[in-house]
Amino acid sequence: MINENLRFLRKAFTLPRTWNAIKVYAGYFLSLIIRKPLIWGHPPVVMIEPTNICNLQCPLCPSGNGTLKRAKGYMSLTTFKNIVDQVHKKSFMVVLWNQGEPLLNKDILQMIRYASDKKMFTLLSTNGNINIDTDTLVKSGLDSLIISLDGAAQETYNKYRINGKLSKVLEFSRSVVDARQTLNKKNPLLCWQFLVMKHNEHEIDAVRKMAKDIQVDNLELKTVQIYSKEDIEKFLPLNPRYRRYKINSDNFELKAGIPNRCRRIWVNVVINWNGEMSVCCFDKDIDYTLGNINDISLISLWKGNAFQKFRKQILRNRKFYPMCINCGESVKMRVKQTRVN
Repeated sequence: MINENLRFLRKAFTLPRTWNAIKVYAGYFLSLIIRKPLIWGHPPVVMIEPTNICNLQCPLCPSGNGTLKRAKGYMSLTTFKNIVDQVHKKSFMVVLWNQGEPLLNKDILQMIRYASDKKMFTLLSTNGNINIDTDTLVKSGLDSLIISLDGAAQETYNKYRINGKLSKVLEFSRSVVDARQTLNKKNPLLCWQFLVMKHNEHEIDAVRKMAKDIQVDNLELKTVQIYSKEDIEKFLPLNPRYRRYKINSDNFELKAGIPNRCRRIWVNVVINWNGEMSVCCFDKDIDYTLGNINDISLISLWKGNAFQKFRKQILRNRKFYPMCINCGESVKMRVKQTRVN
């Protein structure tokens, strides 16, 4: 939304970062033409995983449903600072999530403050079922806060956010709004993210009213990612507008198809809790090994042979990688985002 964009420009805009982004995008578009991966800069966006542990058991999430295979843990403050120190001169933004609930990391507020003090735009997504001092959260310099809320009633909400409490999410949201007002702060910008599913699509209007009453800034409707034919009947909404898939009998495929390109792996780097770099956030178990930023510099891994080999294959045949067949690249995941207050 416009307020978030203005905040981004005021806080994170510098000539070195802008020039870097121009080089990165120029390399990406030229790569699409010549079908050879060109990496001419640093990643403008850095996704950092504070933890891959979660307090909920969402059935379509590898952390929540127990299918995540890699070791679980929390990123140390030292590792986080190492990442920020390597990227802050060229990168605009730190995205604080991947798998897991980021607010479970005991150092999360210090992490936000450290990146914010480097004039990086900070964005965090949470399920809101966390006890945390919201005054300190607002003071941390966090720019944008996404809270997942997928129902207007506890029964509906708990069908997906298993072990979660809607009342706790509402209390957390109110507390953030109150803290902003008390501290005379405009940030973090508060966005409710509503995953539209079969069991909750009838509650969209009710959630919109709740967001207005609590004075949430934005409400974002997002399509859900499914993994099996059983998920079609169980989770996909009846309204095709809220689906990212085409359904053929008991099979499904992305509406956008699978073009041989991927902007993400030219623009966005992903560092997991232990320092391991992923090719992207859809590589849940780090099946494509790149290396660890605690051993090799981030930019060396970003431009390294392993990552370039992956990018080269994407330009030739993206369907070669199973995870790319159900990826969000080129998909309109956010159906609608509206300014609520």
